[in-house]
Amino acid sequence: MKNRFWNKNTTTASPTVAPALAPGRTDADFDAAKFKRPPLAPTPLPTHRRHASGGNGNGGNFTPGPNADIRAVQDAVQLNSSWVQPLRQEMGRVIIGQQALIDRLMVGLLSKGHILLEGVPGLAKTLALKTLSSTIAASFHRIQFTPDMLPADIVGTMIYNPQDGSFHTKHGPVFANLILADEINRAPAKVQSALLEAMQERQVTLGEETHRLPDPFMVMATQNPIEQEGTYPLPEAQVDRFMLKVVVDYPNRSEERAILDSMGTSEPDYTVGQVVSTEAIANARHVVNRIYMDDKVRDYIVDLVLATRDPEPYGIDLNGYVQCGASPRATIYLTLAARAWAFLQGRGFVTPQDVKDITLDVLRHRVTVSYEAEAENITSEQLVQKIVEELPVP
Repeated sequence: MKNRFWNKNTTTASPTVAPALAPGRTDADFDAAKFKRPPLAPTPLPTHRRHASGGNGNGGNFTPGPNADIRAVQDAVQLNSSWVQPLRQEMGRVIIGQQALIDRLMVGLLSKGHILLEGVPGLAKTLALKTLSSTIAASFHRIQFTPDMLPADIVGTMIYNPQDGSFHTKHGPVFANLILADEINRAPAKVQSALLEAMQERQVTLGEETHRLPDPFMVMATQNPIEQEGTYPLPEAQVDRFMLKVVVDYPNRSEERAILDSMGTSEPDYTVGQVVSTEAIANARHVVNRIYMDDKVRDYIVDLVLATRDPEPYGIDLNGYVQCGASPRATIYLTLAARAWAFLQGRGFVTPQDVKDITLDVLRHRVTVSYEAEAENITSEQLVQKIVEELPVP
């Protein structure tokens, strides 16, 4: 009688004949042959896991699609953003309750932009910028602007040497990675304009020589909005050089109590540790430039900027309150800031919400209101907010 066994891989009861014994083989050999699994057929890998050189890893012309590119950028974001949370924690030891301010400082750091902080005295604007510089292994200079300053006090000058009858270059405090321009609106216009070339071209011209500024280079300025005596409003050309204008507001009750508990002493602890190097920041900037932005998001950014110049085609009624809209520099800065904001959220792609979250800081100082708006106490912030709320989101 022939031995039979059932194949468990089939749903029907079709018997399978066991292999015949060869001469000289034992029963153990028969059992091993009987229960030996048949070889599995090779299963092709999914498209997103195939080798870049070909569809099955053995050659070909396979090209990764957009999803594969986004996954690669996502991995790069996770790898190069490991310093973001430690930096937030270190700054949070000194700066209490200003998380939005800390995040926007990092946006400027990641996108090579300059930042203007505006707020009443005592809101830790200067302390926030000094604390940020302490967490980065980079050079830092603070410039206290006063009405009697000269441009040479910032960029430097040529000094005559009587021994050899020649002039030597003396660099000013602007030659550093991080510059704190404290109370920038207290200096006259000629001193403020001395920063224009440094902020935009990242270089300084002294005599007949042009000197490159170190990289990274970032100007962080503060100004007081309530004092009028002894202050000089920033020229529009220089205000536009700032990527972000961040308005610092009062802390809430719980944050105020935390400030009292930590700073209510004559010896407060302002020490923080260095958590990131300039090389890590440079690598993160390269990743930010690679973050994916869909065409619909790009069109949304362009529509936001164009709506500040001519809102009527978009169905937004601003009642003629806009005198001058945002320039193309706003389009560029809004794109860079949105990518940096997505990086801080740990994503390799930009969403419309990323654009909305950072729009007010990019556009509030680039929209000039008309005399009618000033008469009715309508600010540029209100107009930009109205555009963001009424413009359709893709």
